[in-house]
Amino acid sequence: MSQGALITPEAPFLEPKTPARRFRVTWRVLLLGLGALVLLLSFTRTVTGAVDLTSAGAINASVALAIPIGLAALGGLWAERAGVVNIGLEGMMILGTWCGAWGALQFDNPWAGVVAGLVGGALGGLLHAIATVTFGVDHIISGVAINILGAGVTEFLSKVTFAEMPGGGDSQSPPVPKPGVVSVPWIGDPLRTLEAKQWFLLSDVAGILRGLTTNVSLLTILAILLVPLSYYLLWRTAFGLRLRSCGESPVAAESLGVNVYTYKYVAVLVSGALAGLGGAFLAQVAASAYREGQTGGRGFIGLAAMIFGNWRPGGLAGGAVLFGYTDALQLRRGGESVHALLLVVTILLVVVAVYQLVRQNRTRAALITGVAAVAVFVVFALTDSIPSEFTSVTPHITTLLVLSLAAQRLRAPAAIGAPYRRGQGK
Repeated sequence: MSQGALITPEAPFLEPKTPARRFRVTWRVLLLGLGALVLLLSFTRTVTGAVDLTSAGAINASVALAIPIGLAALGGLWAERAGVVNIGLEGMMILGTWCGAWGALQFDNPWAGVVAGLVGGALGGLLHAIATVTFGVDHIISGVAINILGAGVTEFLSKVTFAEMPGGGDSQSPPVPKPGVVSVPWIGDPLRTLEAKQWFLLSDVAGILRGLTTNVSLLTILAILLVPLSYYLLWRTAFGLRLRSCGESPVAAESLGVNVYTYKYVAVLVSGALAGLGGAFLAQVAASAYREGQTGGRGFIGLAAMIFGNWRPGGLAGGAVLFGYTDALQLRRGGESVHALLLVVTILLVVVAVYQLVRQNRTRAALITGVAAVAVFVVFALTDSIPSEFTSVTPHITTLLVLSLAAQRLRAPAAIGAPYRRGQGK
C-alpha cells in the first residue's frame, strides 16, 4: 500500500507526530557547562571567602582522590557492559593496595608495584568470573564474598610480610617508592601570582589550571588515558561490540558466533585489574604506604559513579571528579569549604527546578526541587560552618544525592546480572 493511500478525505492534512528531541551532550554543551560551573564556583568563592573552592591545592587533591574512584568505576563498566554485576570492586581494590605496596617494596620500583596491583586485582576478578560465569553463582553473593576475602587475605599477608620489615607493622607497610611527577614548564609561577591576587574568575581559573598542571603523577596521567582508551575499545571496535552484546542479549550474541563465556571472562579480568590499579594508586600516590582499610569504601563509590555516568566512560569520569572534589573539600578547611558548597548546591537546585518547570513541564518535581533549594539555603544562611562530624561524610552524602537525582535517566545493560548457560537459546 502506498503512502498516499493512507491519507483519508476526512484527515488529508494529518502529519505523523514528531518525537520529542532528546537532550544530547555535545562538546559545545560540555564546554559551556564547565564554563558555567567555574563561574559559579568563582561567584561562591567571592561571596563566602572560601578560597579552597578553586585553589590549586584543592584541585590537585581532587584529582588524586578522583583517580581511584574513577578506576573502580571503569572496572565496573567493563564487567557490567558484559552482563556481570561486580559488587566485588572494593575487595579487588583492597588486593590492589596490598599488592601495589608489596611489589614496589620487593623490587624497589614503583612500576613493579603498579604491575603487581594490576595482577592482584585481576586475581580477584578471576575468582568472580569463575564463580559467576562458570558456576552460575549469584553475582551479588560472589561480589560480597570477594570483598570479605580481600580484606581477610590482605590482613593475613600484612602480618607475615610487612610486620617483618623495618618501618612496617601488622596493618601497614613501610614507605613505598612513588612514581615520578611532572609539571608544565614556565607557567607555574605566573599562575601562582595570578591566583594569589584573588580576582574574580581570573584567579579562580589560574588556581584550577595550576592544580591540573603542576606536580601531576605519571600514574595519574596513565589512569586518565585509560578512559578514552576504554571508550575506543568498547564503542569503536568489533571486540567491544561483541563484549557489549553479551551484556544486552547473550543468547543473540551466541547465535552470531560470539563465545559469550570468553568475553565475560575477559571483561571481569579487566574489571579486576582496573580496580587493582586504583588500589595501587592509593598506596603509592594518594598515600605513601599501604594501610589496612585504605580503600575506605571507594570501590562502592566507584560503582555509584559508574551508575551516575549511565554506564558510559565520560559520565563515570564526571562522577568520579565530583566525588573526588567533595572529598578534597572536606579534607581542606572542611567546615568552611563544605559550608560554601551549600550555596553552590542551592543555585544548582534552583536551575534544575526552573528546567523541570519550563522545559519538562514537571510541576511536582520542580516544586520538590525548589523546596529542597530553600531548605539548603536556610541551612547556609543560619550557619557559619559545618561541624566536622558532618564534613567527613560529605562524599557519601553526595553519592546518595547524585544517584537519587540521576535515577530517572538510567539505562543499564538489558541482561546485566541475568544467569546465562551456553546453548540456552536452542
